[in-house]
Amino acid sequence: MKQVTQTLRTGIVEVNEVPVPTLKDTFVLVKNTASVISAGTEKTKIDMGKKNLIQKAKARPDLVKQVLNKIKTEGFKKTFQTVTSRLNSPSPLGYSCAGTVVAAGGLVDGLQPGDRVACGGADYANHAEFVAIPKNLVVKIPENVTDEEAAFTTVGSIAMQGTRLLAPELGEIFLVLGLGLLGQIAVQLLIANGCNVIATDLDGKLVKQAENFGALGAGPNTDIESLCREQTAGYGVDGVLVCAGTSSNQPIELCGAVTREKGRVVVVGAIRMDIPREDFFKKEISVVISRSYGPGRYDPFYEESGNDYPFGYVRFTEQRNMESFLKLISLGKVDVKILITHRFTLDHVAEAYQLIEGEKTEPYLGIVMQYGSAASTSNKASRITVKTKPINKDKLGLSFFGAGNYATASLLPLLSDRSDVEFRGLVTASGRTAQGVGNQFGFNFCAGDYEEILASDTDIIMITTRHDTHASSVIAAINADKHVYVEKPIALTVDELKLIHSQYPKNPNSQIMVGFNRRFAPSTRVIINHFENIKSPLVVNIRINSGAIPSDHWIQDPEVGGGRVIGEGCHFIDLASAITRSNPKTVTCVGTAVTNKSALLNDNVSIMLTFENGSIANIIYTADGSKAMQKERVEVFGGGRSAIINDFKETILYSGDSKIETKKLMAQDKGQKSMLEAWLTGIKSGEACVSYNCLMANSLATILAVESLALGTSLAVDLNILEV
Repeated sequence: MKQVTQTLRTGIVEVNEVPVPTLKDTFVLVKNTASVISAGTEKTKIDMGKKNLIQKAKARPDLVKQVLNKIKTEGFKKTFQTVTSRLNSPSPLGYSCAGTVVAAGGLVDGLQPGDRVACGGADYANHAEFVAIPKNLVVKIPENVTDEEAAFTTVGSIAMQGTRLLAPELGEIFLVLGLGLLGQIAVQLLIANGCNVIATDLDGKLVKQAENFGALGAGPNTDIESLCREQTAGYGVDGVLVCAGTSSNQPIELCGAVTREKGRVVVVGAIRMDIPREDFFKKEISVVISRSYGPGRYDPFYEESGNDYPFGYVRFTEQRNMESFLKLISLGKVDVKILITHRFTLDHVAEAYQLIEGEKTEPYLGIVMQYGSAASTSNKASRITVKTKPINKDKLGLSFFGAGNYATASLLPLLSDRSDVEFRGLVTASGRTAQGVGNQFGFNFCAGDYEEILASDTDIIMITTRHDTHASSVIAAINADKHVYVEKPIALTVDELKLIHSQYPKNPNSQIMVGFNRRFAPSTRVIINHFENIKSPLVVNIRINSGAIPSDHWIQDPEVGGGRVIGEGCHFIDLASAITRSNPKTVTCVGTAVTNKSALLNDNVSIMLTFENGSIANIIYTADGSKAMQKERVEVFGGGRSAIINDFKETILYSGDSKIETKKLMAQDKGQKSMLEAWLTGIKSGEACVSYNCLMANSLATILAVESLALGTSLAVDLNILEV
């Protein structure tokens, strides 16, 4: 299918051929018929892309700080790879579209193929022939509303949410500041609410359009303050809806001047907000920044997982705002047809963006992208050829399922440097990502369906998707007679481990590898060698100052990420196993007393392990520490020797009464390169670099750690429980 994307490095907008996005259980797959270009939002994104690196840095100092911190911990090379990968990745444009449902996920109610729907969401409702949309961002289109009108639904919902926050009452007077697409719709919404509207913009033609809707126009030469006083008997307007976009502070200053005592100001557009205290303080003016389409926005529980908010408590969610806007169009209360100034097909995308970038000087307002008979007729997740060069059978064929930040920054660059490896197939959920990464690293093809790489001529499948897909993907790869590398964790539950364990013996030639890279780090190898001749059991202490992450991050979703102990703590259980050279025997986990988290999501825990050779380990994992402190520290004791690892940059060795050696690295090395080398060598030789039983025992111990926390007791790590 075709999709409009922009590359952040250059700002160039182009139409790419990409796979159809994957359909999930809570999503619907829609064939677009129309989408609306949001001139303000999309121009801002394009303008940012066209800035050089220095200009980008000045515009986003927060990101510069993150990059500098990453250089300190991970070194320049890896940071450069991460930044380069993100800058070169194609980014979708558009967030408001309409079309026809071609497939619905198993957990979607009330929608079926053939339904006409309006769709929203910056990550979903893009300018593309096919889009996969979460069910809470899809609404049916009334029969008397055209697809072209319905394509304005998300844009209209933004205006509607701002209007709701104004809390308009019959007869009140409001100033709408900025009369672009959002402002024109807001004018109509306020008039439909029985309010009087003063509408102003620097463009006289836009003011004239607002007057046609019934507003009192205030053109570029109008004294707005005087006009507002005249229309309100000197009291000031009841509120201002700011739909303008500017770096000037003039709009917010004007709001304070024209708003009455205890009035309301709602900001929808991106403006400077150095609020002048005098007017706002004396009048006690309320200022609210409207959050996009309404309640549910930016909440993955609502948007991605498809969980609705109770109707009685949240009357107007994103979806219900979308439904309301379509109803107003259906009743003739809002007219969006009159706002359409241009229509373009995908073949003329360049002309559309020349308009909003100012390369074409003709006036515009509503710009519609049309997907008619020229659009693809099949929604099959087709394979897209990236590199036409024939495959080299003398090399190990690698295919990737998933290409997120970790894969593109830490795995693909290292693998691309190897002469014995060839990238074959790449599948990602979005399709758009697959095409971009496929070009960057020279994959043979990209696709939107995991089955494409399972059936392809490839030796190895690397699974780097979200955690909830790992176990099923591993099983499918085993059954397809492929070697499989899976990013940790291999599974989220004991039952998932059982399924893998039941399938693995059927294809004993297929090697399984889990991405436990820290056991391969140079610092770890130094410590293992330091204790190599020690026969007595070891004592291992590992402290992880992990730092807090937002509660709505996907890893904090029990069903998707499994929580941080399972998602990241598994690294350190495996590390302790590698250092002690033994599999875990028992696990005990205790955590801080928290009232708002389940055991699965507690990220302040102490995990105590015993090992088969008598060694013990204690792992302290906390999210509540200072960011100024080192993130990871490992201490090992035994046989009169000790050792310390500080953030995998420094290793200190002790023996008897002496500190015998300190080894410092130029940059942090957590072992990814060494891990990949050892793993690929093992595939070639037939000898796995880490035994299957070791990987499964450490994975089982991780899952049982959470169960131990919930049950308040120690648990045995016995692989026999995986026998079905």
